[in-house]
Amino acid sequence: MNFRRGRAREEPEINFIPLIDLLLVILIFVMVTTTYSKYAELQINLPEASAEKAPDRPQVLNIAVDANGKYAINNVATSFNGIPAFANALREAAAAGQMKDPVIAIGADAGATHQAVVNVMEAARVVGFTKISFTTQTKSGK
Repeated sequence: MNFRRGRAREEPEINFIPLIDLLLVILIFVMVTTTYSKYAELQINLPEASAEKAPDRPQVLNIAVDANGKYAINNVATSFNGIPAFANALREAAAAGQMKDPVIAIGADAGATHQAVVNVMEAARVVGFTKISFTTQTKSGK
């Protein structure tokens, strides 16, 4: 017995109206119960210094390393005869410039080996110079 012989089968559909109503009520509830806090600005009176300004530029000891492994300290060619000898050359250059704790600025050629740069860093560590910087150049706009 087939009672549905003449009727076409209806596709079930989902009614979104109650879902939208529910989400609207939840949205209104969240908006009403949310508290908005304002952060108060702090009024700070900074102290004023009466001391002299520190020099703008730190004392810099320039070390250059070229692609052939040659070294220069403050534009003076220096031979590398091991880390202790190069450390002494760094110490003498700092003493000649009356620098107590200079910044070591390493300017290495793009073709220089990593070991050459590490040698400079190790010599600076042996002497006790802890401030090390690397110099770069900007690319020309093409």
